[in-house]
Amino acid sequence: MDVQLDYPILLIAILLVLGVVMTRFSSRLGVPSLVLFIIIGILLNQVIYYDNVELTQLIGMIALVVILFEGGLQTNIMTIKKVAGSAVLLATIGVLLTSFILGLFAYLILDLDFMTSMLLGAIVGSTDAAAVFAVFGSKNIKEKLSSTIEAESGTNDPMAVFLTVTIISVIEMPGESNVLYLLLTFFWQMGVAIIAGIIIGRLAVFVINRIDLEASGLYPVLSLGFAMLTFGVTEVIGASGLLSVYVMAVLMGNRPLTYKHSILRFNEGLAWMMQIVMFIMLGLLAFPGELINYTFQGILMALILIFIARPIGVFLTLIASRYDLKEKIFISWAGLRGSVPIVLATYPLVSDIESGYLVFNVVFFIVLFSALLQGSTITPVARWLGFDEGETEAPAYSVELLALGQTQNDIYGIELPSHSAHQNVQIKDLDLPTDVLVIAIIRNDELITPNGETKMLSEDFIYVMMPRKLRERTEAYFSKPKEPPKSKKARQKPFPKKKVTKEGD
Repeated sequence: MDVQLDYPILLIAILLVLGVVMTRFSSRLGVPSLVLFIIIGILLNQVIYYDNVELTQLIGMIALVVILFEGGLQTNIMTIKKVAGSAVLLATIGVLLTSFILGLFAYLILDLDFMTSMLLGAIVGSTDAAAVFAVFGSKNIKEKLSSTIEAESGTNDPMAVFLTVTIISVIEMPGESNVLYLLLTFFWQMGVAIIAGIIIGRLAVFVINRIDLEASGLYPVLSLGFAMLTFGVTEVIGASGLLSVYVMAVLMGNRPLTYKHSILRFNEGLAWMMQIVMFIMLGLLAFPGELINYTFQGILMALILIFIARPIGVFLTLIASRYDLKEKIFISWAGLRGSVPIVLATYPLVSDIESGYLVFNVVFFIVLFSALLQGSTITPVARWLGFDEGETEAPAYSVELLALGQTQNDIYGIELPSHSAHQNVQIKDLDLPTDVLVIAIIRNDELITPNGETKMLSEDFIYVMMPRKLRERTEAYFSKPKEPPKSKKARQKPFPKKKVTKEGD
């Protein structure tokens, strides 16, 4: 059988190269790259006829798993803890309020019944992790705000999915929906997703740190396998796979991990590739001839979402929080829409909901308009409100755990605290076992090869070679801050001394 593969492969190659090059132009033009990817898909639609909604939905979900996993790995759990309460409120109550308000306007303005109007509001009620991570990744916005928005976007998908699926079921089977059952289903999806993410995340860290693989390139593949496993297992038991993946990734990203740097870089590149593929495919589903018919409705609903529904949802949700007026304005403005709403907009098409194509086209317009208007003005708005902290600086070095092949030794990078307990202590005087060695020190961006006389200083970045079983105790030992003197009885050494037996005993 003669199968023509050359043209499809050539087309994929051109799209990937074009997509990567477009990211360079998007930063210069101040336009989010996802907009350019969607435009490529729309233009490609004029050459290739494509209307496979089910395949697009599948690839969209796989892409979201990869994107959420990569975003979670890069998330600092300490910054998330500070804003966790507000982020969870925005991801639940905020999404509900935004969806309801937009749904009311859709009912009043568009020629839709009430439940279909609520469905439209639910589909675009949540912010999009792919869009937020893509836009905020190159920005240096005030940490409190960027952490809030990223945490919200990483955790609000379950509410949007829940509302969308619930409303579709009500439309398909009116009068058969049990409100108590729906509420219990929602709490099950959220609670079980978090628990599953924590359990599988801990399992992934345990396995990755203890398994000896022949090729270092297999560790990133293994980490991605655990991300897919998390999504699959959680969805099978009826919980939110997307939330579970994000929780699992945050846990993994904040634990010592073998080949962590390689895992981060691999998933960063894969996440970009999946964004390119997903947004181009979503663009392929949009037919310009049909989109033009919904230009007025789409732009009007986008403006209502951006300037009315989202701000009301944010301000009411955060009414008792410590965010000031400017911060609430910025959170409202930074609520980007992206792939999740478009993927959810395929649900009515798959379910053959009446007016499903109208909903899809209006949602598509909302996403495109939101990305163009909000995505391209994030930096100017942040600068105007005083939240832009300048260019981000790439770290000169990173905390990286290296497994030395099939041996039982690791090389681990540790940053000493600002007030270290080992300030001015010579390496030869450190209370370390003989098989734990300080092999390098980075101080003021200079590499120092240490010897026994070298003194440790606070905020040094040191590389330590040690047996794998001593990794956690070694990290705890060097991470100790300076403390007031204690009695000898109160002092405990992290490394117990081996008993030395005399000859003849």
